[in-house]
Amino acid sequence: MQQTIMYKSTRNSDLRVTSSQAILQGLAPDGGLFVPEKLPVWDGDFRRLSEQSYQETAYQIMRLLLTDFTEEELKDCISKAYDAKFDDPLMAPLRHEGDAYYLELFHGKTIAFKDMALSILPHLMTVAARKNQITDEIVILTATSGDTGKAAMAGFADVPGTKIIVFYPKDGVSRVQELQMRTQRGGNVHVVGIDGNFDQAQTGVKKIFRDPEMNRRMKAQGLRFSSANSINIGRLVPQIVYYFYAYGQLLRQGAVKPGERINITVPTGNFGNILAAYYGKRMGLPVKKLICASNENKVLVDFFRTGAYDKNRSFKLTSSPSMDILVSSNLERLIYRISGDDSEQTAKLMSALSSQGVYKITDGMYTKLSDFYGNYASEEETAGEIAQVYRECGYVIDTHTAVASKVCRKYREETKDMTPVVIASTASPYKFARAVVCAIKPEMAEKTDSELIDELEKLSGVRIPEAIEDIRKAPILHNTFIAGDGMEEEVASWLGLS
Repeated sequence: MQQTIMYKSTRNSDLRVTSSQAILQGLAPDGGLFVPEKLPVWDGDFRRLSEQSYQETAYQIMRLLLTDFTEEELKDCISKAYDAKFDDPLMAPLRHEGDAYYLELFHGKTIAFKDMALSILPHLMTVAARKNQITDEIVILTATSGDTGKAAMAGFADVPGTKIIVFYPKDGVSRVQELQMRTQRGGNVHVVGIDGNFDQAQTGVKKIFRDPEMNRRMKAQGLRFSSANSINIGRLVPQIVYYFYAYGQLLRQGAVKPGERINITVPTGNFGNILAAYYGKRMGLPVKKLICASNENKVLVDFFRTGAYDKNRSFKLTSSPSMDILVSSNLERLIYRISGDDSEQTAKLMSALSSQGVYKITDGMYTKLSDFYGNYASEEETAGEIAQVYRECGYVIDTHTAVASKVCRKYREETKDMTPVVIASTASPYKFARAVVCAIKPEMAEKTDSELIDELEKLSGVRIPEAIEDIRKAPILHNTFIAGDGMEEEVASWLGLS
């Protein structure tokens, strides 16, 4: 008989909710993040894993964590999420290039890894609302560093009973990312560019979530907030799936034997994608080392090297903007785990981060970080890695994947560990065509964005994705720009709160 998994807040272990309630709330009332009170053990066998479709693997993993969803409900959500909207029948194919395996997570509607989770979240949320007799309209409030916003809007656009508001740093995303958001159709969608960076957008969203007066006004209008960021456990759980699926593909390709350990390299900013791999390891996925790859905003690298998290540093705009983050929200879930599920200590550390911008974990907690290796790639190294991978393999990777690929290369040179490695390839190179093409052919720097996209098609041999063709001709529908301190007022105005 399957065990029931309840969810607790990282800042209050006495608060217990079901998985559907955690998905609906997004953020705990105390500002903490919901975590499973225990991680279940995957009870499958490797032979079956190598034979399963993505949808079958998704059900096998998600049923262990979303235990108040029935088999019928979960399978229905999965079948609606992972269908023909993905341009590859494997959903997340594993490409063997050089001496690494690239897990392509960008075959969804918005050509970024966020599609893997945000294709299913609206369905999980709709079922969760029904299960909990929620009649309020759900307002998805989300901050994005470039990809989450578009993927969330694509998932929630015109979904009955929902509205979605996305805030993004107007000077901190690529041109393609911005156009994808500003051309988004849907009567329930609102896109807002802010003067500021992603951390400011994320902090503003969390502040609105916790504002009692705003929540009172929302309730009076029959509205309630939820989130599509990876602070929502309904975003995180589906991300665990593709690491198990990658292992199944390694088995199918004869790259590993059943039970043989692998390394996983993830380019990360908000720490959600690599946390999903960590949860997978704790659930029984044979993982040796989790390689955390950062760009020049290397706050996570410094944390893994010293045990001190310090956001008091200059914020850098890079060619991998989805990782331009100094406050990695999902790290709180790891802190909670390595503290021995101590919500009081976690709350104290998060309070220090909020008030002083820095905290340091104990020596005992630091010893529990041995699963991780952290390093970073400079802007020059990122461009060099794109060129090197193309030169050696004829394979084109985006800037975020290049950060991961370079850090993986550094790890192997430093440790001599040649364990088979899966690199999370988180975005299509088409989302960052200028940076990618100019890394391979610097002489094209003066070309237009459109010319660079056409050149990328020639270099990669991959047809221009529909998502890119769409924004070439789609009208701009969203033109709202505000100061960073005007987010709450903008939400109230758009929702018509009295």
